Amino acid sequence: MAAFDKVKVIVVGDSGVGKSSLTYLICHHQPINNPSWTVGCSVEVKLHEYKEGTPDQKTYFIELWDIGGSSSHRNTRSVFYNPTHGIILVHDLTNRKSQQNLQKWLAEVINKDGSSKSRVSSFDDFDPEQFVGSTQIPILVIGTKSDLSEEVRTHSHRRSSTIAEECGADEIFLDCRQVRSLAAGSSSAVKLSRFFDKVIERRYHCRDGISPFSDKRRTLASLNPKFYHSD
Repeated sequence: MAAFDKVKVIVVGDSGVGKSSLTYLICHHQPINNPSWTVGCSVEVKLHEYKEGTPDQKTYFIELWDIGGSSSHRNTRSVFYNPTHGIILVHDLTNRKSQQNLQKWLAEVINKDGSSKSRVSSFDDFDPEQFVGSTQIPILVIGTKSDLSEEVRTHSHRRSSTIAEECGADEIFLDCRQVRSLAAGSSSAVKLSRFFDKVIERRYHCRDGISPFSDKRRTLASLNPKFYHSD
């Protein structure tokens, strides 16, 4: 079997938002029958055609690291964050709090990759808008359980746009129990493929040897030094 280059995408969000169902659907093209709570981390792998249909087309492995969302594991799950080549932020469209918590998840990932002592002093101080123009890590926002009532979905769509816009990220809305949610050619499938292309582009076709976290931290520290401190 040919050896393929790979990228690592971490999938984070509150417990119960459907991260395991999402990663299974992406990698196996079918819904999972009996999803279970993730303790620690589970990994799914898929093959992705980078720049499919162009002369630059190449096959890569995408590793999707489904990180358990329990708050009791906050101090130990940072071991899974380094390295991170892409981030999928997942929330439940029927649970507004899970969407609001996405900024905390993003702050946790960015500031616990293990390569720096700097960190945001408080999650309450974190503003996703600070990342626009400085982030080198591609981000995708996914809202799950879109099969629920039209009223719930409509209101949830308005809420979910904030963090995606502030981070300059695409967003999609899925029913992870339906294969058609990621049917080939659908807008959701196109956005997902484009996200994977961005991750690969950053990992293999940008400046060599530059950590995607380092420039971000320097930029944030210069803009908001009061939010940062060193041990």
